[in-house]
Amino acid sequence: MSKQVNVDLNQDIFAALIANHEVQRDMCDRLEKETDLAKRKAIFAELKLELHAHAAAEERHLYMPVMQHDEGLDLSRHAITEHHEMDEMIETLEDGRVSADTWNETCAKLIDKVRHHLKEEENEFFGEAKKILDDDLQQRLGALYQVEHEEYEQAHADE
Repeated sequence: MSKQVNVDLNQDIFAALIANHEVQRDMCDRLEKETDLAKRKAIFAELKLELHAHAAAEERHLYMPVMQHDEGLDLSRHAITEHHEMDEMIETLEDGRVSADTWNETCAKLIDKVRHHLKEEENEFFGEAKKILDDDLQQRLGALYQVEHEEYEQAHADE
């Protein structure tokens, strides 16, 4: 039986995304500061779940609506490409055959990519997307994003 999904109806899509961005930044900081490899891998598992839940919900409830407008196509394509690049790094980190050095190097690259992506989204993408999506749609998308993000995390928490 699934748990109750908590939705803050006061959060539009951008406020909801920024709240999750802060969670991701915190996870990246913890991952970067931790020196014990086993503990780093546990933090990485949390980050992986958060990134996958975030990307699935964000692509559906922000990128797709923005892509429906000509001026949003390139913006969304670029952001989706960055999600794909992070997915590839996550696959490397999950490959049990990589050395500790390769794991640590890939982890550092992932942290850098996550930080770059969040900064670029907040400083560039969001401003353009706010021009494309009307206020009412931004509010509705915020609730839809939150529901999907939380349901994804609940469904994949044991992976």
